[in-house]
Amino acid sequence: MRNIDVNQAKQQLPQLIEQVLGGNEVIITKSGQPIVRLVAITKRRHQRQFGSARGLIEMSDNFDEPLEDFRDYM
Repeated sequence: MRNIDVNQAKQQLPQLIEQVLGGNEVIITKSGQPIVRLVAITKRRHQRQFGSARGLIEMSDNFDEPLEDFRDYM
């Protein structure tokens, strides 16, 4: 992780971007206080496909019947 002043960051932005793309993290500071963290954006996962789990889940025939443990409460 590298700390750099905002004025220096303005002048070195292309180099900072290359560092971040290489896996580093850059903290931009103003008057010695951190104000911005520069990190690379990770690739998005592919979007989920509706119905992709079809056939993987089965329900028993007695799914809607009351449970034995709760018969006393009914």
